[in-house]
Parts: sequence; structure tokens; C-alpha cells
Amino acid sequence: MSFEALDLHPLILKAIQKSGYTAPTPIQKEAIPELISGADVIASAQTGTGKTAAFMLPALHHLAEPSKNSGRGPRVLVLTPTRELADQVSNAARNYGKYLSRINVVSILGGMPYPLQNRLLSQAVDILVATPGRLIDHIQRGRINFSRLQMLVLDEADRMLDMGFIADVEQIASATPASKQTVMFSATLNGAIEKIAARLLKSPKRIQVASQKERLNNIEQRLHYVDNLSHKNKLLDYMLRDEALKQAIVFTATKRDADLLADNLYASGHTAAALHGDMNQRERNRTLNKLRKGGLRVLVATDVAARGIDVSDITHVINFDLPKFAEDYVHRIGRTGRAGANGIAVSFATNKDSIHLKRIERFTGHSIVSHIVPGLEPSFKPSQRPKGFKKPATPAHQKRKKAPTAYGKRQEFNPEFKRFSRTSRSSSNKSNLRTKH
Repeated sequence: MSFEALDLHPLILKAIQKSGYTAPTPIQKEAIPELISGADVIASAQTGTGKTAAFMLPALHHLAEPSKNSGRGPRVLVLTPTRELADQVSNAARNYGKYLSRINVVSILGGMPYPLQNRLLSQAVDILVATPGRLIDHIQRGRINFSRLQMLVLDEADRMLDMGFIADVEQIASATPASKQTVMFSATLNGAIEKIAARLLKSPKRIQVASQKERLNNIEQRLHYVDNLSHKNKLLDYMLRDEALKQAIVFTATKRDADLLADNLYASGHTAAALHGDMNQRERNRTLNKLRKGGLRVLVATDVAARGIDVSDITHVINFDLPKFAEDYVHRIGRTGRAGANGIAVSFATNKDSIHLKRIERFTGHSIVSHIVPGLEPSFKPSQRPKGFKKPATPAHQKRKKAPTAYGKRQEFNPEFKRFSRTSRSSSNKSNLRTKH
């Protein structure tokens, strides 16, 4: 199927062709016709499957026609959990809508100065991309009018749920017209997401593509057991010196760890920098632009900060610290292997991380193979069973005989006669009482 078959506006098709895209991805094939028709949609799609274009192209298609309502408020509102993802969505909107006349895209994010945002909102806005917290500030101050709103998009709804934004999202949705079209994209469709969708969407069309197992087929997953922090640092330095590595994202558990590790790597001769939520917007943008332009080979990041990073040259993702949740593991390694390319995901784990590893393997449906670097072996033997291992059956003569119960009687095994004899519970209890006292 070609993009022309999706009945998109000719000027949008022109922008798609200039971007070098020839055929829609599976999520785009299914979502774009439904969104053009005006239906509410709940869709599940993994990172790197083209979901931003799946909702932005039909949104721009609607914006090609003049608004029926007068005013300066947004016609399309996209809510994202992070500033990085908001920047990605805003850039996509400008790119795909560059041949449409007078399409104004505005971002309202935490970390931006309020005077600048007030000035942006004083103009006529077509597409507003925002993080929930900052947007509520402007709504409460009466700076946004949603009377023209046609489409509300909740991007990465599962992440907004994890970050505690859902109450804010519902508050924002209640301030928008009931006639709007609502779109929800989520990596997973669990019970909590289903409940939110039931409250916010009207008879939605359901779309589910790219299961966890299918999505990870082009990413080689490796596991390296480590003894301690020093062992981790040596392994990381070894891997970052691999010539096959173009660019890598290294994930840490905390913001402080990201800063410390980035500084250590830089001191060791690696072009590395940190990215996390405590950095101001100018610093974050500078770091991301440097990464996209190839000026950074290693980005050390936390989970939240790395959401929305789409850089095609990222060949490796390294979990310096394992994530707390299996879902975050999938989002992390999804930063590599983009657009059908192959990628490598490496995880460091101590012998105490076996529970986390089992959860990740169960969630993804993939077994992560343990690797060893000669000279950097762990000092312990990982407690792993080989593939296909089955616990041997216990010999019959070693099996412990359990006393069956029936009709209030307890059966006790009599070794002299090799059979069970019945005794009443009450007499047994009395015997125990006499023994104790």
C-alpha cells in the first residue's frame, strides 16, 4: 500500500515524499483511515513503529480545511508525558505540514519561561503540543480557549499513567468540547488503560499492532553479569570502544548516577553527556541536537528523559542499571533497531537480579543469553539453568507421604503395618493439649 491510497491531502503527500517515506507502516495503515473518518481510536503500538505520523498525518489532513469556529485556540491538542517526546511530535507536525498554509505549531512545556509561552498562546494556534502539568497552569489562568478543538491525542498514555499524570489528563479533557475526536496511543493495553479509555473515548475503534515479541526480533539482547560498580565501569568502557558502535544510550537508575557516569566517561576519552529531568530545557535541547547531529557518541540518560528520542544511528542500548519495571526495559531497548534496522541491547546484572530478569523475559517472551568478555568474567557462577533444563523427578522411595484428610478424620501413617489409620481430629487435639500441659 502507498500513502496515496490513504486519501491524504496532496500537500501532505508532497511533504511525505520529500521526507523519503514510500510506504506506510502497519500502525499507519490501520490508524490513518479511522482517524480521517472521525472515529475515536485506542491503539497499541511499540516505539519506533511510526505512531507519531499515524495520528499527525490525519490531524494535518483535517487542518487543511478552514475551521468552522472563529477564535485563536488550538484545533489539535497532543498531550505527551515528557518534553523530549513533545519536541519530537512538534517537529513531526512542522515537517509533515510544511506545505500547508499558515499551520502554527506551539509547544507548552515545563522549563520554558512563562512570558514566552504567554506570547505564543496569544497567537492563533493550530496544533498545541503540551505536557499535562504546564498546560493545566495555563488553563487555570484562563489563557487557553478550547472552543475550536477538533482532536485530542494522548500519546504514550501508559507512561502518563506511570508518571501520575492521568488525573491531570482527565482534568484537561473535561475542559475540552464533548464533540472532539479523542485518540489514545499506548505501548500496552492493560486494565488501567482500558478504564481510562472507557471514561474518555466514545465507542473507540481498537487497533493493536507490533506485539512485544515481534517488535524485539531485530534487537539482539545480551546479558553480562557483574560483581560490583568497578566491574560495571570496566565492562562499559570495553563495550564503548567497539568500532561497530555508532551511537549508544546508557541507562542509569538516577539523575545523579547519570551525571557521574557521563563525567567519568568524558574523562576517559568518550564523547559523552547526560540527559535527565533536572536539566533546564535549553541544556536538554542542546544535548539532543548534538546527539542527532553526531556530535555525541554516548548519551547517559534516565528512563523519563529518554522517552521520545528518535535517532536512527543509535546502534546500542546499554542498561547500566536494570529498570524496575519490565515495560521500561522494552521502551529502553526500543531506542535502537529503529525503522527495521538491527540493534544491540546489553544489560548488566548482579546475581541478585534474577527476579527482575525473569520478569523481563516473561514480559517480552525472549530469553536473554548470558555473555562473558575474556578477562572481565564475573567472580561468581550465575545461578542459571541451561535451556531445556527440567528438574529431575524425585524417586518414589524418597517422596514424602502426605496424610490425606476426609470427613473430619485425619489419617496417620503406621510404619508397622504400612498403611494409614484414622484418628478423629478432636482426640488428636486433646492429646496435643495434654502433652503441652
